[in-house]
Amino acid sequence: MLVLSRKSKEAIQIGDNIEITILSIEGDQVKVGINAPRHVDIHRKEVYLAIQEENNEAVKTVSIDAIKGFFRTIDPEK
Repeated sequence: MLVLSRKSKEAIQIGDNIEITILSIEGDQVKVGINAPRHVDIHRKEVYLAIQEENNEAVKTVSIDAIKGFFRTIDPEK
């Protein structure tokens, strides 16, 4: 892990198109601004983990019969 020290209004550049700026520091809370292309997903870590868990649960609920039925609609000869 790379650890960098930044003061308020200072930034970190990631690659050519992502910039993270420290907007303010109040007590133990840091406000961060992120400039990135629209196609880059940005989430708080807890939200990202919740999305991953929901996706994993959704995959578990898909039955083999449903998958077979899906492929039958694509190629009715099988």
